[in-house]
Amino acid sequence: MPLEIEKKYLVNKAKWNQTDKPKGQFFRQGYLLTDPNKTIRVRVTDTKSFLTIKGLSVGATRPEFEYEIPKDEAEQLLDMFAISDLTKIRYKVLVNDKLWEVDEFLGDNLGLIVAEIELLSENETFGLPNWVENEVTGEDKYYNSNLSVLPYKNW
Repeated sequence: MPLEIEKKYLVNKAKWNQTDKPKGQFFRQGYLLTDPNKTIRVRVTDTKSFLTIKGLSVGATRPEFEYEIPKDEAEQLLDMFAISDLTKIRYKVLVNDKLWEVDEFLGDNLGLIVAEIELLSENETFGLPNWVENEVTGEDKYYNSNLSVLPYKNW
């Protein structure tokens, strides 16, 4: 079974804004199911679209199945079946040979910046960039599926 092992951190906005970073990519994603035990997500980017099914997180690990789908079908799924959605700009930043994905949220989540790092095991060691603050792995309110239902502006 494919597994995602991912740690999540809040980002210091001032330090992040001073960081040299590549061009970000716009994401629109919506949820067909947002159950605490499983989510079904559709994501559309500038270049690709995906259907993703994620299971229950145990620590920083959860089952994840992801499939590329045609963009027009992804947009139809979002428009016709999504029960919630969000938008963000994602930056991919290499730090000490580790890829960090940093999401600057838009819309009702504007102001929230979260960084994620995928690991080979939960015990893997890695250095933190200077713009990383508190770890929020496992804190439900920071899951994108929850942000789509209870956005940052309402906290």
